[in-house]
This record gives sequence, C-alpha cells and structure tokens, in this order.
Amino acid sequence: MEIPVPRIPLGDWVEVALDWILAVLGGFFTFIRTILVQAYDLLLWLLTTPEWWIVTLVLAALGWWLRSWQLALGTVIGFVIIVGVNQWSNAMSTLALVTIATLIAVIFAIPLGILAAKSQTASKVLRPLMDFIQTMPPMVYLIPALVIFRVGVVPGMVATVIFAMAPGVRFTELGIRGVDREVVEAGKAFGSPPGKILRQIQLPLAMPTIMAGVNQIIMLSLSMVVIAGMVGAGGLGGEVVASLNRINAGLGFESGLAVVILAMYLDRLTSMQSKANLH
Repeated sequence: MEIPVPRIPLGDWVEVALDWILAVLGGFFTFIRTILVQAYDLLLWLLTTPEWWIVTLVLAALGWWLRSWQLALGTVIGFVIIVGVNQWSNAMSTLALVTIATLIAVIFAIPLGILAAKSQTASKVLRPLMDFIQTMPPMVYLIPALVIFRVGVVPGMVATVIFAMAPGVRFTELGIRGVDREVVEAGKAFGSPPGKILRQIQLPLAMPTIMAGVNQIIMLSLSMVVIAGMVGAGGLGGEVVASLNRINAGLGFESGLAVVILAMYLDRLTSMQSKANLH
C-alpha cells in the first residue's frame, strides 16, 4: 500500500520570501546594482580603451613580475590568438566580470574563513553552508539573482560570487588552522594581542594556502562565465550561448578557446605567490 506523502510547498515559500525581499529591500538592491554596473563599466573601459597590444603588454609584464618570463611570453601568444579569432572585446568583458566577482568573493571569503578558524561554532555553521553552496547547481543561483537585479551583467556577477566564494572560506580556515601552534604561542608569550598575531604571524604563514583558495575562486568564476551569459552578462559566455543557439561549432570553439586562455593566464598568475615570496 502506497503511503501518501504531503507535498512540501518549499518553492512557494521561496517565492514569498523573494517577494518580501524585493518589497523591503528593493531600493538597497537597486543601489548595489548601480555600484556593480559602474565598477564593471569602469574596469571594462580601462581594458578596452587602449589598443589591445598595450593591454597585452601590461598583463604580460604583470605575469613576468609575479611569476616568470615564460608566463609573459605565453600571455602575449595567448592574447594574440584571442585577437586573431576576433574575441578581444568579449574576452575583456569576461575578464572585467571575473575580476570584480573575484574581488567581492575574496572580500567575503577571507573574513569568514578567519572567523571559522577562530570559532568552532562558526566553523560548524559555515561548513554545511559552504557544502550547500558548492553542491547546488549553479544555474539555480541565477533565478533569484535575475529576479532581484534584472537582466544584465549584475545577476551573473552575483551568482558567480555566491558560487565561487566557498573554496576561499575553506582554504582560509585550513591555512590559519595549519599554522604551527608553537609559533602562535611564542607570539602570545611576547605579549602580542590576538589581532597582531593574526596579522603578523597567522596570515603571512597561511598565505600560500589562502592564495590557493583565491586561485580556486578565480577558476570557479570562469566556470560561471557561460552560465552568466544566459542572463545577458555578455562577454565570452554570451558568445558560447549564441553559438549553442545557432549550432555554430566554429564560434563555440573560438569563444571557448578564449576562455581557456584567460583561465590559464589567471591560474598561473595566482597559483603561487610572487617570485619574491618563493625564494
């Protein structure tokens, strides 16, 4: 005999909650949208106003300074390919979106990771929350973001921040908890307050692990590019979506290759700390 199970109207509750949020905080979200759009437009202007070769040389010089001449050379070759397949403006649009989303995710993730490392209670609360964020299909985040922020680059950016910040929290907590207790105890023995111990001992020693988390944030942000393109974020994600709608394999390959080149550049740039810290 089949036992009937009453339907849980969870979806209805979510819709009611979204309606309430829009009614109460609509003005606040409009302000946030304006700030994010202006930040995106400014960064996009900085990336697209100069000639492509100037931006390429600047990014290559950054790669040389932080890593090696090999990365600088690979950057030049990769960005020339992007220009060659006529994806430069789309690539810079994607780079602007990923940069802003990464900065916002890092601003939230590192303090939360520090809190989780300092408090067992916070760690127990944040751990299942981060599990939920990482396992929920990323397209689900686009629905409330689209309702709240409307079509454009902002819902894609917000969904990217939510989806990408989890590894930053985890790696920051892991890095700080992994600092040698004896070093921390030595700092306490010299009378250093907790804030000074955090800034001058724990964070510097945990920085390689924290940077690994930042690297993962960037990679996850890039993985959201195509999904963000579905809600009007444009850039390379918009090109991939357009190629899918038109069944245009050539356009899909060209835009996908540009995403790969950006991912390789950002990955190599952030996978380790600067050369000065490696020696």
